[in-house]
Amino acid sequence: MSNRRQRLQAGEKSNLTKVALRYRAVFLDLQREDIHMQSKVTVPVMAFIARLKENGYSVSEELLHALNAVSVNRLAEITECINDALGVHLNWAPLVKGWDTPTGETIIDHLLTLVANIFGEEAGFKGTTLPCGHLIPEGTFPLERYNGCPFCGTPFDTADFVYKGQASKLKELRLFTVKDLEHVFNTLLSSATPLDGTQKDTLQLLLREFPLPDDVHITMKETAMFVIKTQVEQDKADAASKLLKTPTDILRYLWYEKTGYVQIIEPRTLVAHARKLYTHIWGPLDRSADAATAMKQNLRLKYDRKSCLRVAKWLNALPMTARQAAENMNSKRGMWVRMIRALRLGEYSRKKGFESLAELLDVFYKQDYITWQGHVDHARITNDADKTLAMLKERPGLFARCLFATMLRFGSTKVLASFDEIADKLPARLLLSLGNAADTYFDPKEVRLARPITGVTKKIEPNKLLALYSDDDRRQMVQAVNDLYKASMKRRFATCQTEAKTIFIDPALYHIPVSVGDRSTTIQDLSCALMGTRFPVEGDAVRLFLQWGKGLHAQHLDMDLSCRISLSDGKIAECAYYQLTCVGAKHSGDIRSIPEMVGTAEYIELSLPELEQAKAKYVTFTCNAYSAGALSPNLMVGWMDSAYPMKISEKKGVAYDPSCVQHIVRISEGNLSKGLVFGVLDVTKREIIWLEMPFTSQTLRGADSASVEALLHKLETKTTIGALLDMKAKAQNLVVMEKADEADEVYTYEWALNPAAVSTLISL
Repeated sequence: MSNRRQRLQAGEKSNLTKVALRYRAVFLDLQREDIHMQSKVTVPVMAFIARLKENGYSVSEELLHALNAVSVNRLAEITECINDALGVHLNWAPLVKGWDTPTGETIIDHLLTLVANIFGEEAGFKGTTLPCGHLIPEGTFPLERYNGCPFCGTPFDTADFVYKGQASKLKELRLFTVKDLEHVFNTLLSSATPLDGTQKDTLQLLLREFPLPDDVHITMKETAMFVIKTQVEQDKADAASKLLKTPTDILRYLWYEKTGYVQIIEPRTLVAHARKLYTHIWGPLDRSADAATAMKQNLRLKYDRKSCLRVAKWLNALPMTARQAAENMNSKRGMWVRMIRALRLGEYSRKKGFESLAELLDVFYKQDYITWQGHVDHARITNDADKTLAMLKERPGLFARCLFATMLRFGSTKVLASFDEIADKLPARLLLSLGNAADTYFDPKEVRLARPITGVTKKIEPNKLLALYSDDDRRQMVQAVNDLYKASMKRRFATCQTEAKTIFIDPALYHIPVSVGDRSTTIQDLSCALMGTRFPVEGDAVRLFLQWGKGLHAQHLDMDLSCRISLSDGKIAECAYYQLTCVGAKHSGDIRSIPEMVGTAEYIELSLPELEQAKAKYVTFTCNAYSAGALSPNLMVGWMDSAYPMKISEKKGVAYDPSCVQHIVRISEGNLSKGLVFGVLDVTKREIIWLEMPFTSQTLRGADSASVEALLHKLETKTTIGALLDMKAKAQNLVVMEKADEADEVYTYEWALNPAAVSTLISL
């Protein structure tokens, strides 16, 4: 990074400011040693801090003094970036004014209005005709309470203000310099776990500003594909070749380039799946607008000479023998046959300098190689345990991926004894995944969840072989897996040299699962909370909010905010567009169209005292796309909380205060989810669990309770960051301190906001 330009342009600063804000920091282009800690705070800086406080932020002492060296224009740029992330300038007016007091509307009002608009004033109906053209009969909806049409949900009035400064707690912002951003960049590149939506977006922003390090080591295939694509777009394909180790890596990149997905699926299977997904979301296929046909066209294998030469060079430079490479290609042999033809690889193999490519194609077409997987499958089918285990030990990664099924087939004692011999050769994240998944996998009553390339959560039925074992046998299997992975992790930590004697572990880290296997696809512009993070509720009210339509012209675009309340007697209460009030919840009204460019909003207010009195257990937060094929891009959803009462405007109904926002996410481009579960309130514990579970339904009823509870259980059984740090402390004989300033190694909640940094714990 030594060739980094000394000064940054305004556009670059904007990108880096966005990145820093996600880590609760402010980016300033200066050196820490140039900060004068005793300098007097200037008037512009005091004004800047006052604006931050209105939005719920304070600054660290270091940042406070660093701001003195910043120009007034730069302070204004930072303020605008924060306002944009918080949506301060958006329209936050809902359908109903002062919606904490119900309007009293009923289904009868809707039916009378429907009849009046069918037969008109000629049938004797009198009332008010609204700008949308609907006649609202006298004695039905109280029109003075609405910002738009109560019948069709079209808003007429917008708001140019939000409330500010009602928060009971301020969130501290730290200083980020170029060095800090370079550290984030490197940790994202070297992350031992797949990147979530926020991390990918962050890496994309940083790739525009920082060059790829010469000694970069990317362990995750998804991250590698993302970086390779960026390098190719910048005409640096030769430099990207060092990230391609096998033919499958090259095929994966070609697939990723065409589809945007890392998982390689046979084209026929993908097209069939696209048809099914299209039908499920949009209804019966219209052949003139067939999503599957469009995907099929996109998958057509047409490459120009430049692309063909690039792939030929990559294959020719692979660090594998021809037989090793051909065996690697065998599992996708049909796709490779078509790719070889489309990329003219036979032609390039006859050219001077491509001798390795020629040998590879010769071995591949003659099938002069042995497939390891075929021998393993044969040994497994014939119940030859010794041969199966001996071969699996040759490839530890594949052994880990089929460990549980192999335990059920050949018995846990023998299988785990063999697995323990190679456990320390595996990436720590794989071991951690096994420990997290064991409890659910070996429970015949538990529903497992998986998220395929479509992003929609799927349920997986238990393995049928579980029925052959008793409850005690299954519990012993779970315990054996947990003991094995913990022992391996402790051995790894023990081999890491450290000069530290003491360690501080933030208590909040014991409630945050290590992010392995569960990735959010939404963008978090204000913090990078890990899925499963628990947010304590400070006051007696939680206010959900939904804002959509920013930058779009006025049109019918119906997004819905809803919640489902699980009561102790097994009953369910729902607060949604079809039921604006229920026990402990009030809705701000159903908006079905958006105004010009500024968007619109919906809210739900949850009263914890009422929910506790009703003995509610959980409240599930959902948002849905009712009219569109998927959730609208740039849709913002989250919740607010404060120990003090939060206002609701009687004139406009505005109830948004950026300072009270506890968590907020933004839907990114390309998200195909019809619905999204974005949080669960545990009423008894007064905690909100941040999670993300997409589903395909127009209403909250598509988010079935079984899937939500399965995801919650999965998050609760995961190893937490705090538990992992405990293993580290015991393995390295570190004394756990109660205060951060007393410890040599400090792990705080702010440190955990960088999931890539957390992943260094499992990169051993």
